Amino acid sequence: MLEDLIRRFPILLFAMNPLDLFRRPGTRGPQPQAHMTWASRSLSMTVNRTGVFLRKQIWVWPIIAVILLSTIGYFVSSAIESTIKGNVHAGLESFVHIETEMLKKWFAVQESTAESLANDASVREISYELFGEALDGEPSQGTSPAPHKALARELGPAMAAHDYVGFLLADKSKRIVSSSHSALIGEQDIPEYDHFLERALSGETFVSPPFSSVVMMKNSKGRSRMGVPTMYVCAPIRDASFQVVIGVLALQIRPEDEFTKILHLGRVGASGETYAFNTDGVMVSNGRFDEELILLGLLPDHEDSRSMLQLMVRDPGQDMTQGFRPAVRRSQLPLTEMAADAIAGNSGINVEGYRDYRGVQVIGAWHWMPNYEIGVATEVDAAQSFRPLVILQRTFMFIYSLLILSAIAIFVFTVVVARLQRQARDAVIEAQQLGQYTLEEKLGEGGMGVVYKGHHSMLRRPTAIKLLHSDKVNDSSIARFEHEVQITCQLNHANTIAIYDYGRTPEGVFYYAMEFLDGIDLQALVDAYGRLPESRVIHILLQVCGSLYEAHSQGLVHRDIKPANVMLNRRGCEPDVVKVLDFGLVKAVDQAAEQEGGNEGSLTGTPLYMSPESIQAPMTVDARSDIYAVGAVGYFLLTGKPVFQARGLVELCQKHVDELPQPIGEHRNINVSSQLEDAIMSCLEKSRAKRPQTARDLGLLLSKSPAVGQWTIEDGDRWWGRHERGSQSSKTADSTSQPQKATTSPPGIATLDQTMDLTANEPPHPEP
Repeated sequence: MLEDLIRRFPILLFAMNPLDLFRRPGTRGPQPQAHMTWASRSLSMTVNRTGVFLRKQIWVWPIIAVILLSTIGYFVSSAIESTIKGNVHAGLESFVHIETEMLKKWFAVQESTAESLANDASVREISYELFGEALDGEPSQGTSPAPHKALARELGPAMAAHDYVGFLLADKSKRIVSSSHSALIGEQDIPEYDHFLERALSGETFVSPPFSSVVMMKNSKGRSRMGVPTMYVCAPIRDASFQVVIGVLALQIRPEDEFTKILHLGRVGASGETYAFNTDGVMVSNGRFDEELILLGLLPDHEDSRSMLQLMVRDPGQDMTQGFRPAVRRSQLPLTEMAADAIAGNSGINVEGYRDYRGVQVIGAWHWMPNYEIGVATEVDAAQSFRPLVILQRTFMFIYSLLILSAIAIFVFTVVVARLQRQARDAVIEAQQLGQYTLEEKLGEGGMGVVYKGHHSMLRRPTAIKLLHSDKVNDSSIARFEHEVQITCQLNHANTIAIYDYGRTPEGVFYYAMEFLDGIDLQALVDAYGRLPESRVIHILLQVCGSLYEAHSQGLVHRDIKPANVMLNRRGCEPDVVKVLDFGLVKAVDQAAEQEGGNEGSLTGTPLYMSPESIQAPMTVDARSDIYAVGAVGYFLLTGKPVFQARGLVELCQKHVDELPQPIGEHRNINVSSQLEDAIMSCLEKSRAKRPQTARDLGLLLSKSPAVGQWTIEDGDRWWGRHERGSQSSKTADSTSQPQKATTSPPGIATLDQTMDLTANEPPHPEP
């Protein structure tokens, strides 16, 4: 009751006298021989206060939270990212569509105006006169200026209304016969004009892409310069029948005005811009970041520097705004992904990201206008477009970091507490006092526990005390430990090891006390003294059958019968008294639910003595599986070798399933009665139906041997007398001499982790 209160309410420790932790129920003084220091008692109280925390493994929950949050965050982030990209995709598509449609309408207005003027009767009449002079071979500038002035007068109102800054009139030989720029009159085959004049002469009305002027023009600041950006809207002039094109009227447009202003309407946020570019990948509209481009060295540093006709839309390879500079000239760089696709005649949208002409990661949409040989692109920095997603990701990362740090902190604290707990348990063992039991000497150690010889403080009888390893304390190991005790306590047969007591200390040390066996297990017996005579084997196996029959009658199957789990003792002046050990793997065959102390779906037992069904279908084992193991033990005792030997575990298991064992009589120098051999070999049948069905049936078969009863008490006394003399002499023997007796195997130690030597030549020797 007190221990339960301490485990449930550690705060009670602060209100208790520390010595109360070591008093026996019903006594007022401290336990005798309790040599723990005040430091160890304080350590015990500290461990108990944190015991509930440790057992619940709180440090796992932040990790689980991180995993769950990561999973949720991944799907939420993906959904948000998909939604944002969908919205951005739709937005970019709308922007570039609107910009393109606006340009098309503006182009249509310009084309309509130019075509209207080209078809005007007065303009045509004046044009015919100018074309006539040119056809006569006389230079136009040498004639009367009247036709030129008349043409300028006719075009003046329309040019003023539509902000045209000049005009030119060319005949079908692409000779300029009239122009607002007198320097152009009489010029022919000007490379910058050839392309759009040729298209107009073919009958098209269209607007040319912006290009650099070849004559002195006033720029946006009113200063006359060469190479000022300009563009023309061209319309064909036809003859009197309107069938044959005889010339071209081209009206000059300043692209910085309406053309660029329309594109600037497509700015998105702080980093978005819409611009146009031609078939050479040169920007033909002013960009939004001209000042920044000057600082990056992409534009010349002078007053009139503009991106129009000076900036090539090419990919530098990395972000130039972060200090990167390409190692080759700009003209040698590839076009940006967007420009290359658009110039190829495609329209598209990219919301996954690509580099723009600065090398900045952007998203964009583009549309190619083949009639005008320009592309229109809308681009926005990816960092701006996906800023909500970045904020969300950073928030998740912050939460992840907090949870991971919490898990690390809790884990470190758990490790420290676990270490303190182990130290407290070790302190209990060092004090050699567990409740009412005093520890004396260590007998042996197995995979799950350690066995000490000790005695009860009141009864003073020798006792074997099994403790669970401090580093193996967890819910499953405790459950298995308790299961072993509870199962073994149900058995009362004289040949089954007796359990005296069970408990746990306030420090969490789990233990149980059982009868002390000062004997030798059958494995060590055969290893030290060789195979046994037939009469002694029968004497031993009959006692094993008696122990197992009681267990089987209660619906329990041992599942790990082997020589190391059968102790041969001298008890109450009786020699060769058998004790069956280690019911830790026992299975309740009449229970449908899996016992807490074992894993019913796993391969349990020692492979050298496992029945075929325990290998193939562990869930189906029954009492006849133990019968198989008893037969294998008898085979080992008679021959000194296991039933099967193999080079590996898989081969060994396969032999148990498929291969017939070598008859005992075929072993050299071994003579046993046919009745005993039949009994042993019947146990080793592959089919359970052919084996003895109960341990009592096996006992009856063994009793039919003529050697039954021939191993007498006198034989046993003589053997144990020699054994005890050998034990005494071995105490003074040199460490390099041959031992005279087998090492006593510690009783009741878990055997799952005992090592096996599966060599083909020697049987395995489990460690005690």
